[in-house]
Amino acid sequence: MKSELEHYRYKVFVETLGWDLPSQDGRETDQFDHDDTYYVIARDGEGRINGCARLLPTDRQYLLGEIFPQLMAGQAPPRHHEIWELSRFTSMDLHDNRNTLEDTFRLLRKAIATAATLGARRIISVSPVGIERLLRQGGFSTERAGPPMRVNGHLLYACWIDVPAQLEPISALPARLWRMLGVRGTAALRGQIAGAA
Repeated sequence: MKSELEHYRYKVFVETLGWDLPSQDGRETDQFDHDDTYYVIARDGEGRINGCARLLPTDRQYLLGEIFPQLMAGQAPPRHHEIWELSRFTSMDLHDNRNTLEDTFRLLRKAIATAATLGARRIISVSPVGIERLLRQGGFSTERAGPPMRVNGHLLYACWIDVPAQLEPISALPARLWRMLGVRGTAALRGQIAGAA
């Protein structure tokens, strides 16, 4: 499972988007992929990965805190067990490009709901600035933690995402959405949970 995810991330972030990320043998992974990391993975009808998100508690080492603290505009990066980081988020379908904007929103909602079940009250993320409009379009409650900055040629910003007090129950989602699997480290969480098709 983890190897498959690393290959998918390499194809999305390194090959397609051209990000300069640590990789080896066609796999993208870094120091934040470890046993305390949670992943939300979306699969298509053939069982192939077509979306993912990484969740890290901020009371341990995480991407923004270690690599991009300058995006916090002079404030200390958050360090609290109720604040989680969302990173390596994508809903790119590498096979037939069938994912829609609603699939992207659905995956993000599932990632937020998963973080909430892990105790998150708020989420922080490093994102390209173009994501800000997408989040607003999807109805997510967000705010900037600081002004955008150009880092390695990319205009990035730190983004707060609120975790709603009331989340849509998984049982209320359509049966066709029951194709996402949450994974912690290399071990699957119990059962299947709802997510993007």
